[in-house]
Amino acid sequence: MIGHPLGRSFARVERQVPAATMPFRRWPCQAGSSWSRLKQIEPKQKAGRGVVASAMHLHSALGAGNRLVLKRILRVDRTLFFLRSASPVRDFVCHLGGPQGFPSQPTSPRPSQPALKNVPTSEAIQKHRKNLSDWFRQQPNEERQFGPSFSLDTTHVDPVIRESSLEEILKPSPEMTIQNQLQASRSHTIGLQNLFDVDACGNQVKNVVLYGTVGTGKSTLIKKMVMDWCHGRLPRFELLIPFSCEDLSQSSAPISLRRMITKKYLHLRELVPALGSTHLKVLFILNGLDRLNLDFHLAHTELCCDPNEPIPPSAIVVNLLRKYMMPEASIIVTTRPSAVRRIPSKFVGRYVEVCGFSDINLQKLYFHLRLRRPECLGASGPPTAEEANEQDNLVEMLSRNLERHNQIAAACFLPSYCWLVCTTLHFLYFTKSVPPTQTLTGIYTSFLRLNFSGEVLDSTDPSDISMMKYVSKTVGKLAYKGVMSRQTSFSEEDLHRCFELEMKTESELNLLNVFRRDVFSFFLTPSVQSGKEHTFVFTIPAMQEYLAALYVVLGEKKTLGQRVGKEVSEIIGKVSEDVTVVLSIVSKVLPLRVLPVLFSLIKVFPRYFGRFTSKDRDTIARTMAVEMFKEEDYFNDDVLDQINFSILGVEGPMRHPDEASDDEVFELFPIFMGGLLSRRNRAILDQLGCSIKNLAAFEIAKAMKKTVIRNSRKGLPPSELMDYLFFLHEFQNERFTAEAVQSLRTINLSSVKMTPLKCSVVASVVGTTSHEVEELNLASCHLDINSLKILFPVLLRCKKLHLQLNSLGPEACKEIRDLLLHEKCGVSTLRLADNPLTEQGAQYLAEGLAGNTSLTHLSLLHTSLGNRGVEVITQHLAQNQHLQELDVAYNSVSDATALALVEEAKRHATLETVHLYFNEISEEGKRALHALRKERDGIKVLIFLTMGADVSDYWAVILNVVQKNLPVWDRDRVRQHLGLLLEDLRCSRRETANPWKKAKFIRVENEVKRMLGDLQQGTS
Repeated sequence: MIGHPLGRSFARVERQVPAATMPFRRWPCQAGSSWSRLKQIEPKQKAGRGVVASAMHLHSALGAGNRLVLKRILRVDRTLFFLRSASPVRDFVCHLGGPQGFPSQPTSPRPSQPALKNVPTSEAIQKHRKNLSDWFRQQPNEERQFGPSFSLDTTHVDPVIRESSLEEILKPSPEMTIQNQLQASRSHTIGLQNLFDVDACGNQVKNVVLYGTVGTGKSTLIKKMVMDWCHGRLPRFELLIPFSCEDLSQSSAPISLRRMITKKYLHLRELVPALGSTHLKVLFILNGLDRLNLDFHLAHTELCCDPNEPIPPSAIVVNLLRKYMMPEASIIVTTRPSAVRRIPSKFVGRYVEVCGFSDINLQKLYFHLRLRRPECLGASGPPTAEEANEQDNLVEMLSRNLERHNQIAAACFLPSYCWLVCTTLHFLYFTKSVPPTQTLTGIYTSFLRLNFSGEVLDSTDPSDISMMKYVSKTVGKLAYKGVMSRQTSFSEEDLHRCFELEMKTESELNLLNVFRRDVFSFFLTPSVQSGKEHTFVFTIPAMQEYLAALYVVLGEKKTLGQRVGKEVSEIIGKVSEDVTVVLSIVSKVLPLRVLPVLFSLIKVFPRYFGRFTSKDRDTIARTMAVEMFKEEDYFNDDVLDQINFSILGVEGPMRHPDEASDDEVFELFPIFMGGLLSRRNRAILDQLGCSIKNLAAFEIAKAMKKTVIRNSRKGLPPSELMDYLFFLHEFQNERFTAEAVQSLRTINLSSVKMTPLKCSVVASVVGTTSHEVEELNLASCHLDINSLKILFPVLLRCKKLHLQLNSLGPEACKEIRDLLLHEKCGVSTLRLADNPLTEQGAQYLAEGLAGNTSLTHLSLLHTSLGNRGVEVITQHLAQNQHLQELDVAYNSVSDATALALVEEAKRHATLETVHLYFNEISEEGKRALHALRKERDGIKVLIFLTMGADVSDYWAVILNVVQKNLPVWDRDRVRQHLGLLLEDLRCSRRETANPWKKAKFIRVENEVKRMLGDLQQGTS
């Protein structure tokens, strides 16, 4: 589970769990490592505790003024080193220049270890283990929604963690390249179980700072540590007490440490009084230190060693880290890199950095554990052999793509993106419900909530801006400019123009510095493309389009007038004629000299500026429509295939490095714009500090109707039509979708690879209305029986249904039979050519044909029926009273079967045409069938493919296809096909009296003979 920032879910679950069992409100997602070279004294001598106790009692008893005098006399600010020591008096005396052997006062006897571990204490700890385990076992909604929920014990992979130092943290970072990242992560690695080992100087480490940028897997690593302790796999500590610093920051009211513990963990109330006075080995976890404003100056945070003394929570944390309160306890602090310096280095025993999955083998292991589990398929039982094979293929393709060191491998340095990759693949491959339970936009929005929910960029900044809001304004701007200029890689100069050009205040610059240290690498990573190593690309290509869409939909892309108009109109609506408020808003963006004119406009036309808002909505709608229907994208793969290729790679020859790359494709951009307007995504974005009002979404949707629906009527190419249907699914607006689909009378999706997800999208979107579909073309779409089941409600409403070239077998014929027998079936034309239906499939089709009342045209060309299959259809033909045309060509039918079929057709009330060309019919049989006339016999039988048509209309195409596929087709099969074609040409030439047609037949015959000759030479 590493890489999935589970910690963000804790705040959402908090409201459902009793306070006594709730250790965290939320966990961030980074970590770090480093160690301090400051010497610590081993806690071997226990003398001097009486003196210290007296000093502490005196310190607490004195008034504020007397305390200051005491501090100056004893130079307390220079004795902080003593606070970290296990023998405070000796160290304190050494600081003042006293003798090393200063006599110490005897301490009060401690309770013995056996006395501590009595039955109530042991029961309290066991209950604590159980409660923590139950709490940390809970998964966030995102983990449950997007596929199966996995426990840490089954899918956890430890990230790379390495020991660091404060000097390394503070020094300017080297040039950001993939190679530098790899080299840094491979040095000084350390195991999680060794975090509290002695340092290089032999001193026992008590305080560990674990830091890392967003998405490196820090919070999941800590969560795994807690679970390990709960299950007895962390024997170094007898008691583990986790706290969320975000939770602690919510109140500054004084509280004692013991009360703070029992408030969160009521079951420890009997054990807490013994803390600090026993040999109990305690580990405190302080998660998300960047949410607390700590002040280690003695003038602001007084010394306190009494766990019963009520002081602000931040003061408790400071004194714990000073080792002034509970000096024998171990502490692990998690934080983002920008907040590491908030703890003075003298109080840190080791710095540790979480580097994520910088080893590709860790990435492979993670994907193996996640994608090969039976739960991925959503089935209750074990997977079938076919399903297991699909899982194996998926993992194998992903592994090969990682080994190529493509950009996807760089993205998966961050375990969070490994989670996103798994979730996206689960969405693409294992979604079969109608309507699909998720949207692609919803996956990306929830992914950001997992990483940024409740996150403030800098808790010390007065603006208190949410991290996601800052990202949408800055990185979103970069993403949008890239989409508009079809640019995916960005130089330092590009970043400077986007991030720094408009910086005006010290606060803005500080926020940018925090963003660069903590968040930048989450969204942008060095390019791995040759020649572009010093440029940056978005970690996942689709993230650029998502953030660009967010930038537009949030209204960040505005002219000066639109920005002023929006703010002024909103203020006027709230405060009416409170001119001072209006002017304070306007003065931020307009020079003072124009304020009088603006003031006059406001007084004369109070609704004037409100028009900017509606104009802004129209702009967003037009942007969406223009990007949705770009003609230069018409010949690209559909967006779902593009995402699939970006993750799994393209199997086949790789592009030569010197070959010019294709134009960048940004077809997800408008789809994300529509998806962000859905109610669910707007609710999540609101939690992240990015609000899209209901009225704004309504007005954008209204403006879209003018352009989107009009453009959709033009007749889109198949891949673009699939994108359009996917856009309507992402938009999640049933009324809008129904109006848009109502205008789609013909749906051509031929050659689009219809995965279960795409089938679900089509079924869901088209299912918003009940109108009749004139024609649905699903030829060469890789359909199978499951696809037919998903699309069944849509197929019922189609008049012309094209299912040819889909490898549909006998089992699929059961679904087609049920379709034909359904009382609401409206199919009049059904084309099943080039599917291996076989004799068994013919039986099911014959049953459906016998009971159907809507079908008039049925094509079974080249479906491997054989004589027996055609005989079965002949036997059921009399029960059907509506069929007008039947095509059983190219099915190895012999004379007797063909004549029996024609005799039955003669007696049929409505059947007019039967296709029998490319069958094994003798010359005598062909002449007999060719002699039949519709006027005389009531039936027209087509024995030759070219009957009644110009030969060039067919053979030029056929020969061209055969010529192109000669290198890859089986040569015996090609020779058989060409032989049949040649024989058909000869028969057609003999039967025609037109000299021009005879000449064309001879020319095509010669071409077929030449190809057969080339084929023979190639095999000799």
